[in-house]
Amino acid sequence: MSKSTAIVLVHGFWGGAAHWAKVITELSRRGYTSLHAVEMPLTSLADDAERVRKMVRQQEGPVILVGHSYGGAVLSEAGDLPNVAGLVYVAAFAPDAGESPGGITQQDPPSAAPNLAPDSDGYLWVKPDKFHESFCQDLTADEALVMAVTQKAPLATTFGDAVTDPAWRKKPVWYQVSSQDHMIAPTNQQRMSARMNARKIITLDASHASLASHPVEISDLIEEAVAAI
Repeated sequence: MSKSTAIVLVHGFWGGAAHWAKVITELSRRGYTSLHAVEMPLTSLADDAERVRKMVRQQEGPVILVGHSYGGAVLSEAGDLPNVAGLVYVAAFAPDAGESPGGITQQDPPSAAPNLAPDSDGYLWVKPDKFHESFCQDLTADEALVMAVTQKAPLATTFGDAVTDPAWRKKPVWYQVSSQDHMIAPTNQQRMSARMNARKIITLDASHASLASHPVEISDLIEEAVAAI
């Protein structure tokens, strides 16, 4: 594949498409011109998967789908379209059929679990004063402040939405594990990635926000996926 291959970036909980800012600029510097970052409602897995499908269908050629965090569950649900050529998981959930992000989390709760707080409308937030230590401890205080203030809370019920027929069982896969992740336990990431028959698994000494703290390494992994397909 060439650098005109479409790369579609899928964000997770507690952040929007702008969480990919550093990866977008890095890939652009490398000559990639077809870059797209989906903005999902975070209202249900079905809603979010359909939003990603619509973006993928708009692309004329092959697509590499890249998902961070909960975005990996969305990739798993939505990534089986004919023009999806590969899936890249970035510190992400990769549920099997019948599994949900919430169920996986309960198997090995992350250290930041106590720092989540629901509001009266059913949305789940990372406590702003705990965001830096929970989500992105390897970013600067200023970067963490912006992420905390602009966080995009999901409906809490989305955690329980199960994947039906995971695309990672059919598509080539690459996976990045964050060894210092406080939002998805590294042991869960290792377990999920080990069962995927991934083309490559890399481990970074990174927080959950590896897409922001290690954009060069994440871009390297995406570029490997583009080149391999």
